[in-house]
Amino acid sequence: MPSKTVGTEVVDLTTLAQQRRDALPKPTTYNLLGVEFTLPPIKALPFELQERVGDLDNTVAVLKDLLGRDKVQEMYGAGFTFGDLELIAQEWQKRSGVEPGESPASSGS
Repeated sequence: MPSKTVGTEVVDLTTLAQQRRDALPKPTTYNLLGVEFTLPPIKALPFELQERVGDLDNTVAVLKDLLGRDKVQEMYGAGFTFGDLELIAQEWQKRSGVEPGESPASSGS
């Protein structure tokens, strides 16, 4: 039988987490060079994507995870550039309520 350490408190964050999720912006639909795509707010991304978000080396991998390979192929076909990817990242952060350079796991530090 597990023993409970005296003075140890268990804080249930479920309700607080749900309130934060409910307060997130809605997904945003973008259009660039005739390609339309919708991205969820950054802080709503699955935890396993956190380490790749914000790293320009992995932007395409994150987009493939979120939008699918076919949509990314459409972006290739439309002639998206590195500058376009940077613009997407900046606008995505802005519309997600994330400061540029802020990690989704960050508390604003």
